[in-house]
Amino acid sequence: MATALDLPPGDPLGAELDAFVAAHDLPARAAALDRAPAFPRAEFRAMGEAGWLGLTVPPERGGRGLPLATAGRLLYRLAYRAGTAFAKLALQPEFCSVLLEHGDATLQTEWGRPLVGGRRLVGNQLTEPGAGADAQALGATARRDGDDYLLDGTKSEAAFATDADAAIVYARVGEPPGGITAFLVPQEGPGIARRISPVDLGERWQRRGSVEYRAVRVPLRHRLGEEGAGFAYVRPELTRERALLAAIYLGVARASWEETVAHVGGRRAFGRPLSDQEAVAFPLVEDAARLDAAALYVAQTLDRLARGEEAEGEAASAKWLATEAALTALDHAIQFHGGRGYSSELPHERRWRDVRSGAIAHGPSEVMHVVAARRLWPRRPRAPT
Repeated sequence: MATALDLPPGDPLGAELDAFVAAHDLPARAAALDRAPAFPRAEFRAMGEAGWLGLTVPPERGGRGLPLATAGRLLYRLAYRAGTAFAKLALQPEFCSVLLEHGDATLQTEWGRPLVGGRRLVGNQLTEPGAGADAQALGATARRDGDDYLLDGTKSEAAFATDADAAIVYARVGEPPGGITAFLVPQEGPGIARRISPVDLGERWQRRGSVEYRAVRVPLRHRLGEEGAGFAYVRPELTRERALLAAIYLGVARASWEETVAHVGGRRAFGRPLSDQEAVAFPLVEDAARLDAAALYVAQTLDRLARGEEAEGEAASAKWLATEAALTALDHAIQFHGGRGYSSELPHERRWRDVRSGAIAHGPSEVMHVVAARRLWPRRPRAPT
């Protein structure tokens, strides 16, 4: 059954992607990374060499330069074939658009192109203890000291906490409230302490943790763009990635839904096919409708963003809608496979654990509602008091 996020029949990119997934046995590798969490350096390099990193990055920066809508459909297909791990890995350059769009020519040579080529891993560090999703509450600071900045603060919930070669770090410059500024910070050097957190529920390969900075010298040329403009730079990045993540979550859920439909159609229980039992069949019918509807909404949002239209609220809603629809379908996949569905013998429980982060990471669902509400009730200037 085709969805709005499927590539057109016969699209050569789909065949190329399928061949890469098969050649590197990515489904089995994703399962192995869940059992023994590690950053998949070999696959990262292979994806870069084959052009599966930086799908939307312009060719002059080493990417494919695909339209956002096409990238979303490829990520949907990659998640369908291999799960969230490698689909999200394919997005890593998009998660670092502030570097690719605002770093100088030297940083592009030293870090930007190597990231897109899979040769260097760049993380993204915004979240802090106590601040959570509230970027305005960040406590990390950077102050000028000659031709350098001195960076102080702690970043939490950082993906690739001990694996990243460098990270985009957001900190305040100047007296409070101070504008948020982005810096590219190599992760090996004096004053940096990196720690891995206890094992996560899902997406364990990201090995999240905390990074502490104490008077870390950051050269002026490692500032990304202008002082105080960091949040303005990252905001459109968040909008794009929320829509792309929505496609990933739906791809994973679609795989489990199809596998569950096949299982239910072939199993007999209480003297008749399981598919004849309404308690099982009807939830799967509803899942199909929810997944199809979410795919249509996500596809429309991606198309709008690809045309350069403002769709921040729609992207927030797409992420929430896709996450909810996917988690419901994945929960049914676990339920209707019985004991095997609850075990690691089948991929459904791992897929559920991986997608569960979608309601938290890159903006929790509660914040997604706040962002979407602005579309209905735009902010107005406050009246003088």
